Formats: sequence, C-alpha cells, structure tokens
Amino acid sequence: MACRVLLADDHVIVREGLKNLLLQEGFEIAGEVSHGRDAVEFAKVFHPDIALIDFSMPVLNGIDAAREIQTGSPRTKTILLTMYKEEQYVLEALRAGIKGYVLKTQAAADLVNAIRSALQGETYLSPSISESVVRAALARGSVAMDALTQREREVLQLIAEGKTNKEVSRQLGMSVKTVESHRRNVMAKLNIHETAGLVRHAIKIGLVLP
Repeated sequence: MACRVLLADDHVIVREGLKNLLLQEGFEIAGEVSHGRDAVEFAKVFHPDIALIDFSMPVLNGIDAAREIQTGSPRTKTILLTMYKEEQYVLEALRAGIKGYVLKTQAAADLVNAIRSALQGETYLSPSISESVVRAALARGSVAMDALTQREREVLQLIAEGKTNKEVSRQLGMSVKTVESHRRNVMAKLNIHETAGLVRHAIKIGLVLP
C-alpha cells in the first residue's frame, strides 16, 4: 500500500508543486488543507502516514499543529516544511515530536528522503542544518522559544492575525473571559502591554509572517 501523505500549506501553488513531486515518487495524497487546525482535524479522522506541514500557517502554526497531531493520531509522522534554519526553530520542532525538518529551498532534493526516514522511525534534518549544533544545544538544555503554553501560543497567533477576542473565542471553543485571561497571561509573561508588541513577538518566534 502506498504511503498516504497529508499536505498542509496555505498556498495552493505550493501544494500543487508538492503533490506533483510526491505523486511522481509513488506516494498517495490523502488530503490537502490550508491551515493548521484543519490539519489536526484531518489527521484525527483519517490518520495519514505522513503529515507534511508548513511552519507558518494561519489559525494554527505548524509546530503546534504537529504537537496536536501527535496526540490525536500517534501513528502519523509529521514533517515540517520551513524557511527557518535558526537553532531555536529547529529545537522547538524537535521538542514537538516532528520527524522531519525540511528547508523550502531544498524541498525538491530533501522531501522524499525525509518521508522515507520518518517511515523508518528516524528523524531527518535538511543537510545544511548542522546536526552537531542541534546536538550541542539539546545537551545544554536550551530554553524553548518562549515561556508560553501551547494554548497561549494559539491565542497569541490569532491575536497577531488580527482576530478579536470574540473571534478567538469562537475559533478555539472557549469563553471570551477565558480568552481575555490567556491574553493577560501572555502579556504578563512577555512583559508586553500593547497589541502591536504582541504582533512583533509573534513574528519574532515564527507564529505569523511579517
């Protein structure tokens, strides 16, 4: 049976390119979605072998989507497609349980190898990412990108995308008061006191694009 791959990217043209590449290599496309929340829901229902997820997506970013997919569909291996090669992003992805970290600039060359490695239970990093740097950083216990919980990051991302508290409430299925509480906690932890500052921080840690 062919390996079933879920494509999660908010750019149709990128999904088409990835789909063509994977079909040529004999993989089956299980589905296509345009944001992280849909990727999580799809994986829970259809349990694809591989979830190929863009790092920067609306509603729910790739790293937090990967975490939720690990919970809802443990058999699904997640591979992150990204333009970020900085240590902090690589480590955060590894902590989230991803099995592949592929740079977009090298996707054509690396993607098939990443999928095959993930299916064998191995972790694949694009060659230009120094594995020695990653090992050293893990050994010294580098801190996460920030002190926020996953739920707080979800709230922060939606705020940075311009959503109101009511819209965040509907999106995440929580009360407006709970959203307000998360927002206050985020501001307190980050020592940021205005929405513009939250947006800048969200961009800095890769939750949204500039």
